[in-house]
Amino acid sequence: MTLALRPLAPHDLPAWIERSVAEYAADLVTMGATPAEAQRRARASIEDDVAEGSLPDGHVVFDLLDGSEAPVGYLWVGPDTSDDPTAWWVWDVVVDTEHRGRGYGRQAMLLGEDYARSQGARTLGLSVFGFNTGARRLYESLGYETTSVKMAKTLA
Repeated sequence: MTLALRPLAPHDLPAWIERSVAEYAADLVTMGATPAEAQRRARASIEDDVAEGSLPDGHVVFDLLDGSEAPVGYLWVGPDTSDDPTAWWVWDVVVDTEHRGRGYGRQAMLLGEDYARSQGARTLGLSVFGFNTGARRLYESLGYETTSVKMAKTLA
């Protein structure tokens, strides 16, 4: 169960953008947004991050490849939004549903850490939805610590 990273080919970026929007919109619906609102917010978010169809400087999206070189998900890493060039961020990581539970998420994160370190990163941050308990457990087991908590309550 070896995982490898392959930088996304530039001609695959538009399809990846659409997939990323769909993934984020699904999470927003889980959080209570209507499908239309989730789609609008997800599209606006990716358009803020991926201006004019290209990634910001220093950012890279990797296909996650299993031992047979078949894609099993993706990882997007790059500098965070601060002025600190050593502060990096996992902008998105997805292991395809049918490939979950095989350790690919852990391997993807470790490979992402190695890549960020090779680019001069000293810290690597990420955000995770509160409902995603599996991912939260994974990140905690890898040494990620909670740095902020956002809470909400639905009022009747």
